[in-house]
Amino acid sequence: MENKKVIIIGSSRINGNTNRIATEIATRYNFDVINLSDYSFSYYDYESNNLTDDFFPLIKNIIEKYNTLIFATPVYWYSMSGIMKVFFDRFSDLIRIEKETGRKLRGKNMGVISNSHDSTIDDVFYIPFRKSAAYLGMNFIGNQHFNADQKVPLEHLNFQH
Repeated sequence: MENKKVIIIGSSRINGNTNRIATEIATRYNFDVINLSDYSFSYYDYESNNLTDDFFPLIKNIIEKYNTLIFATPVYWYSMSGIMKVFFDRFSDLIRIEKETGRKLRGKNMGVISNSHDSTIDDVFYIPFRKSAAYLGMNFIGNQHFNADQKVPLEHLNFQH
């Protein structure tokens, strides 16, 4: 399988800054884009009452098609967006219910694009991504923060290869 890359956008605004930045990057580097807002999935629950929502078809499609997953999120209250957090929480289903699907994440690459109205962000923002990648056996290939009020400096994207 060639190293197909996808940017997975998780934002409360479909046409907001995160989408704009992710689309610019995707266009320049030929990445596919998936917007989590296009899907209906609910939070993780121990009773697994949500098995018929869009999460399993979506994650299976992502795992089947892509070797590199770049998660794009705005910074909300010093953390990833709510929809992105719910998506990450559902990885628990890949450990409890769909273990074979979850194992297919091993060896894949994970990166993160974040944005806010600041030019820098504390590195601790990326800990949940780094630790999730490690736990799932994925390679964390980097992160990049963008100031949503400035032009996107695409020439310095640190995981385009």
